[in-house]
Amino acid sequence: METQSIDELLQKQKEEIDNDWIMPSRKNLKSRIMYIENKGDDGILGSGRIGRVYFSKSGKSLYYDSRRFQSLKGSGFKSNYFDVDTGEHYWISGFRKDQNDKLYGGNKGVEIDEDIRDEYLSMIRGN
Repeated sequence: METQSIDELLQKQKEEIDNDWIMPSRKNLKSRIMYIENKGDDGILGSGRIGRVYFSKSGKSLYYDSRRFQSLKGSGFKSNYFDVDTGEHYWISGFRKDQNDKLYGGNKGVEIDEDIRDEYLSMIRGN
């Protein structure tokens, strides 16, 4: 059996995804406030934020802002999703009430999207 590199697997996944997509209407999608961390060039440390993530009806894609993410299906290094358009790796997970959201702990530099700030703060306070 031939072993494929992560780059080869990503390329194969990208080829299978229709690049002529239009962001679906968010009102018809389930959403959740989540932590989104760009893994950056070194794959370890990256900028993070708390924002509303939308799920495709099939559950195979996530949407945040104008980005579409696809699962790495366990083949990523310290990442679980990739941006379909750029190939950048991300760690996307539920936020933590203790605000220790970064993959390696802490919350230094984590930004909170303004449109969910009040809801998020209420949730971490337990209100």
